[in-house]
This record gives sequence, structure tokens and C-alpha cells, in this order.
Amino acid sequence: MDTSGTHIIRGSFLHCVEDPVHHGSDAVDYIADGACRVEQGRIIELGSASRVIPQADEPVLDYRGKLIVPGFIDTHIHYPQVDVMASYGQQLLDWLNTYTFPCEARFHDPDTAAETANFFLDELINHGTTTALVFGSSHKASVEAFFAAAEQRNLRMIAGKVMMDRNAPEAVLDTADSSYQDSKDLIERWHGKGRLGYAVTPRFAPTSTRQQLDAAGKLLAEYPDVHLHTHLSENEKECQWVKELFPDSEDYLHVYEQSNLVRKRSVFAHSIHLSDREWQSLSKHDAAISHCARSNLFIGSGLFDYAKAVKENVCVGLGTDVGGGDSFSMLAVCNETYKIQQLQQTSVSPASLLYLATLGGAKALDLTDHIGNFAAGKEADMVVLDNQATPLLARKANTHTHWQERLFTLLMLGDERAVYDTLVLGKPAKLQGSATSGP
Repeated sequence: MDTSGTHIIRGSFLHCVEDPVHHGSDAVDYIADGACRVEQGRIIELGSASRVIPQADEPVLDYRGKLIVPGFIDTHIHYPQVDVMASYGQQLLDWLNTYTFPCEARFHDPDTAAETANFFLDELINHGTTTALVFGSSHKASVEAFFAAAEQRNLRMIAGKVMMDRNAPEAVLDTADSSYQDSKDLIERWHGKGRLGYAVTPRFAPTSTRQQLDAAGKLLAEYPDVHLHTHLSENEKECQWVKELFPDSEDYLHVYEQSNLVRKRSVFAHSIHLSDREWQSLSKHDAAISHCARSNLFIGSGLFDYAKAVKENVCVGLGTDVGGGDSFSMLAVCNETYKIQQLQQTSVSPASLLYLATLGGAKALDLTDHIGNFAAGKEADMVVLDNQATPLLARKANTHTHWQERLFTLLMLGDERAVYDTLVLGKPAKLQGSATSGP
């Protein structure tokens, strides 16, 4: 069917309108038999099917029996690291030298970058992720290829060229001056083009000189609506290394503060080993954290303190952190997020997990005007989830009496097989999507 104009999407709709931690059941809107009218890729209205459908004669994408949630938002992921996923036996600093840097060195080649970017984005779509904050490599060509592939798919994506001018092999190093100029050129060409955004992307403090971090701060001052994307306090040995490299800084976050990198639209991946001062500074500056549960476990970095983030009023989104993370699936990330907090005597509700993967991610990226839920006027990015996707899911579905049970089962037992379809601006985009069309 033609989805370029106005059409209706039908199914069971579930989305967050606020943070469930602070607003409880009022934060969630569930419509068992709902209909969403989409026009030119934007949501016009959402309501019961009995109310919306009789008022219109538009074509219908029929997903009855399926659960429709907002498109997943991955707030930290490395597209050049697809081929280092599931690599054995290293912690962070050894991981970088053994796997990451040799892999990323290949991305000076535009053909390698283009092939990987296309594979990567198809994987995101097939796993229900419609927006991501993405690391390129240190090569300008890697980001050119990524943005071209994302533009072709009309995805809302944010990416940046890695800045790193020390403590790594020559093949992946730039300089303070070249990283500034390359980033500036990429911002001028791609930022704000269609649904694309740029993130100034120093890899992490140990691989940047103060001169380079200051250059990153200069870019943020010149282009205040871009993002800042980097790593913070992932691994204890890393934190100790930062102290040695920046002896005049009070702590890890202060290294970034001294170069004016901590502000709204700054996203710090991991943030596991933070002092009270760092927590308070993140809150004060309205910066965000990307919690990457699967990679924190896989690389052995530690357990993120979500309760502390709530207490300090620090915004949190979720990230797969491919390739340290071992799955593209945000359902799988929610699964591990739940279990990491259980280990710390904190129970995260199904609604809160959905929030973190959708509206919370949009808030972390300062994109709530565009994505994150089904409010009128927002872009119609959606994931259609199937509780019957596997025999175990189908068996478990027979016991559900409430949407919370239905959602929690999908979050704990689901993977890409449960993603029945992915809609980008209201159009089916999953390679094997299969909605039925109605009148």
C-alpha cells in the first residue's frame, strides 16, 4: 500500500508520556485496540480504533494482535565495531588495543565504511531501533559513509568522527587541528540535513590531548545545537589512567568540564565509577548518561547505579554499545538492565524499562520534540512487537492479564524475532515486515 500520504496504523499501542519513576501509572498510555493516523510521516492523532477509523477512509496498516511501541533509541553504539562483537576475553584497555583499534583502522577506506554502514543500519532496523547516537572511526570517510546510508533510509541518526590524537596506533590517530577541521566540515555538510545530526566525538580522555579536548569545546561553542558524545568512567583501570594523564583535574568528569564539554546534549557512555561531585555536576549541567548494560557485563566493567541517577536527577538512556555489547537488540539491553539493578536491590518496572528505551532516550538526546512517544506532531517511528514470535513467548502470552505482563515478557524473553515490523516515519522498513493492508 502507498504510505507516502495519509494512512492509519492499527494495533495495541503502548507508550510513555512521562517518566514512570515520577508519575507512576499516569506516565503510561495503553490502547488495546488503537488506531494512529499518520500524515507525511507525522502522527496526527492516536485513539481507539472505534473512534479514529470510522472518521476516515485512509488505507490501514493492520497489526491487530501485536503491540506497537515507539521506535527504540540507542544512545551509545559504535558502527565500525560490528566485526569485533563477541570477541573473547579482554577488559576495556586491552580490548581497545587487541580488537577495536585494528578493526577501526580499516575505515579509512570508503568502500569498507559504506558496506559496514549499510549492514549496520539494516541490523538496527531489523531489531526495532530507529534512532541512535553513533561513533564513527577517526576517519572522515567513515562518517560520510554512515550519513549517506542513514539519509537513504530516512532515519533520525546522530553520528560523529572520533577525535583521538594520542595513546593509540598511528593508523587511527588524527591531530587536534585535523580533528577540528574534519569535524567542522562534517557539521557543515550533514548536521540538520533531513533527520541527521552531528555529535562532536572525542573517544575518551586518555586518547585526547588537552589541545584536542579544547578543540572539541570550540566546536560546541561554534555549533551549540550539535551533540557531545564520549565515554566516562567505564573501567577502574581507565579511571586511574585518567588521573595520571590529567593530574590537574579533580576527577574524570572535570577533565571534560575544563574544556567546556559538559552541558545539555552531552551524552556520557557508561558512567559507572562516579564520585558524588561528578553525579552532581552531571545533574547541574543537564548532561545525560547512556547505560550500556550488556557491554558492562561482557567486558567486565562494573554495575551502573541507576538508583543514584534517579536520586541525583540525571537523565539516563540505554545503549547497546556494539561492539563491546554483544547484541543490537534493545529488548536484550532492557533484559540486562533489569538484572543489573536487581543485583543492587533496585527493581525497575516494565514501564520504566520501556521509558528508558524510548522517551528516556529521546530526553537524553534532547529530541523529545521529534521522537520518543506517540504525541501528535511527532515523527511516526514505531516498533511492532509480536508476543507469538516464539513458542515460549506464545505459551507465556496465554498467562497475561495486563499490558505490564505482556511488555515484561517481551523485554525478558524477546529478541529480534519478536520485532514483527519497524516503521520509519510510518512506513514499514524491516526487511521482512509483513503487515496486512485494510480499507
